[in-house]
Amino acid sequence: MKWFLGALLLLLAALLLESSLLAYAMYVLLALLLLSRWLARSWIGSLQARRTCKQLTADIGERVPVEVTITNHGALPIPWLLAEDLLPQYALDKRFPRLKIKGKRLQIAMLRPGATLVMKYQLECRMRGYFQIGPLTLESGDLFGLHRRFRVLTEPTFLLVYPRIVPLLGYDIASRRPIGDVRLTHRLYEDPTRIAGVRPYEAGDPLNRVHWRATARTGTLHSKVYEPSTLSGATVLLDFHQAGYHQQGEPFRSELAVTTTVSLANAIYEMGQQIGLATNGRDAADRIKTEGWEHDPHTRQAARATAAMRENNERLQPLLVPTRRGVEQLQRIRETLARVELTDGLSFADLVSETISRLPRDATILAVLPEVPIETAIALGNLRRAGLAVAVVLILLDDAPLERAYGRLVAEGIRDIRHLKNEEELPELCRRQVDRSSPYTFIVS
Repeated sequence: MKWFLGALLLLLAALLLESSLLAYAMYVLLALLLLSRWLARSWIGSLQARRTCKQLTADIGERVPVEVTITNHGALPIPWLLAEDLLPQYALDKRFPRLKIKGKRLQIAMLRPGATLVMKYQLECRMRGYFQIGPLTLESGDLFGLHRRFRVLTEPTFLLVYPRIVPLLGYDIASRRPIGDVRLTHRLYEDPTRIAGVRPYEAGDPLNRVHWRATARTGTLHSKVYEPSTLSGATVLLDFHQAGYHQQGEPFRSELAVTTTVSLANAIYEMGQQIGLATNGRDAADRIKTEGWEHDPHTRQAARATAAMRENNERLQPLLVPTRRGVEQLQRIRETLARVELTDGLSFADLVSETISRLPRDATILAVLPEVPIETAIALGNLRRAGLAVAVVLILLDDAPLERAYGRLVAEGIRDIRHLKNEEELPELCRRQVDRSSPYTFIVS
């Protein structure tokens, strides 16, 4: 616009001064400006793009191939084109990259009419997360650099990278009772594989309940009496409040907490027990912009901002996977933990307050904590006083915070406390615990 304004002012001055040569030059400049503007719009508008990413989920260490195809459907050649397939900046951090790129996702090329530009690259997954791939930003313009046009193409693709599962040796976490079978006080269900005795037949008993040997021996119908079914397993409470994870230890400390949580969930699931998850973290999927990509940005920064994911989220609700049995439970927990992010929304005490009504009483509460403020210790103590079994796993604490954490938890009557220093100790986590010979004695290994 400033070029047009300058040319018009010079043209007006030429007409006032009756300078035909200057007026002619301004006419030529205005025609050139209009032509270059039309060409820039025509070039960028004739482009179509398509992204191919066949793998939308991956494990840490896998490589995901991505292919972007750009085609010039116009009748004019495009002298230059800058194409970039966007990726989240935090995922490409040079110190702790979550994704590593093999290949070219940014390329400059010239396209003839009908020509196609193909960009191929691979994403090496180094950390878990929920990553937005794309959209594609295009930049082109005239040869004089007077006009540049930008365009955002292709819907973004989202890659879910699951957290690493570490096999645990000897799962025996206990909170004043075994983590295994817990007999219900009310006979809600019965286990047909466990016979407790026999009783006289009652009207309505099914045939598969008849005890034929006792019937043949006594001459009257008798029915089997089964022991009540048992509930076991755990609900994992992951504290993902930002205040507990200081920048000095990030992202390793939060990643260790997620790895610990999913490994515990996997161990419980493999034992055929019920498992659930509750966390005060943020779901990365909630940050995705939903306005669409029909925009006309005027700068490269605007194009990148248009295609980026939201950085903020007002979510104040916990992420919850109900405690149940089933083949889909572990998968749901893995997906939730793959997307979870640190947030400054709900504290751990708020998380307990929000979810206590949905916590089954016959499943152990496993709290994975980065620190133990007084509010957290009181919240866990309230769970214990409400009749729930509570176990705590502390993540990467220094000596002084560790001593305070143990003191606050023991004061609330919680005895099963474990400390995890690094991922190498995770397989032995379930074999190490505090010495419960005295309520004020603990072991730090």
